[in-house]
Amino acid sequence: METKKQTAAKRDGKKSRGISAGIVIIFSFILAVCFFLFVLGDSKNFEGNNSDNHPINLLGTMFKGGFVVPIILTLLLTVIILSVERFFALSKAKGRGNLINFVYNVKADLKKGNIESAESRCANQQGSVAAIVDAGLKKYKEMEAQSLPKETKIDEIKAEIEEATALQLPSMQQNLPIIATISTLGTLMGLFGTVLGMIRSFQALGTGGAVDSAALSVGISEALVNTACGILTGALAIISYAYFSGKIDNMTYAIDEMGFAITQTYAETHNS
Repeated sequence: METKKQTAAKRDGKKSRGISAGIVIIFSFILAVCFFLFVLGDSKNFEGNNSDNHPINLLGTMFKGGFVVPIILTLLLTVIILSVERFFALSKAKGRGNLINFVYNVKADLKKGNIESAESRCANQQGSVAAIVDAGLKKYKEMEAQSLPKETKIDEIKAEIEEATALQLPSMQQNLPIIATISTLGTLMGLFGTVLGMIRSFQALGTGGAVDSAALSVGISEALVNTACGILTGALAIISYAYFSGKIDNMTYAIDEMGFAITQTYAETHNS
């Protein structure tokens, strides 16, 4: 049966979760299709104001890229939206103040044996890291009143911190696997669009009679535009994933450091 503390920790974890990646993808797809049809496919982007003719600018050329373009745009918009969402979610998980100062101050309170002050700092800091540290501190105080072997008490404190971490970590890592997948998928879709553009170019070369230079240039342009969009999407996804993974690693290191400090302090200051 779950304790009140575990129930509260799960409730806090749900509150800190960001938006669903599925909703973001659907929204991005609708936005990408609308942009493809009404902006890229605007008749002003083509000769004679007819989308069946050759494009006269980059927007028209992107439209001629076909169904691959809205797919790449969907991936690009998904990366941008999820990156913005992760920025705010991880900022909330980190807490209000500087994380390094928070860790330093709590460790100083532990050395002085001032558990109440450390708990007060957790309440002021807020966020997932502070919630995990606070769970460890509450278990610390609880074990002081228990008549158990010292090693058992230390194991109980470690288990409490690990459980709190397991509850909070998924919300911090949410949507990052999607961004990691897009880092590869975006590039592949760009290459797929490139292949389609080159096929059109070779079809223009293979027709009988004089070479249709306009069709050839449009096909090459489509290939290069799809390549550029795919590389841009993949690059943004890689940068985003690396940046937010680094932020999560920093918070994880802080949690590990605080967990070690709490258990070490108990071991040094208690005989039983």
